[in-house]
Amino acid sequence: MHLPFLGPRRVKSGDAAPPAVPEAVAALLAECELLRAQADLAGIRLDGTPASLEALDQLVPRWRDDPETLPALGHDAGLYLGTVVVRTVPGAAWQLTPDGEPVVRLASGRTVEVVPAGQEWAANGAPELSQLYAEIAET
Repeated sequence: MHLPFLGPRRVKSGDAAPPAVPEAVAALLAECELLRAQADLAGIRLDGTPASLEALDQLVPRWRDDPETLPALGHDAGLYLGTVVVRTVPGAAWQLTPDGEPVVRLASGRTVEVVPAGQEWAANGAPELSQLYAEIAET
């Protein structure tokens, strides 16, 4: 998700990383409307917890038959995974890459590209979102 209204992010040489995104932007990243709609239809409440990721992994992937829905749902799944990580893993924060893509930076300095992970989950079901979360939270 490119966020052009934030302007370009430039990292000066010697800077460790770009600053974390403001809380208002983090709230926008957490919306994930299409994913929330799919979850609501299945009776799943997305409450920002790792347990909600496990519930999403159990969804019947009806969206895979819709080439218009699949990329958007995968995008939302990645943003939701990132939201859960930022809310539950100490030191994790949203950041934007220089080209405006949201990533999660962990306290260790590791950067996790959650959107491609969500797109892979939506398209193939693997790796599962809960498994990705466990791997991210471990480090």
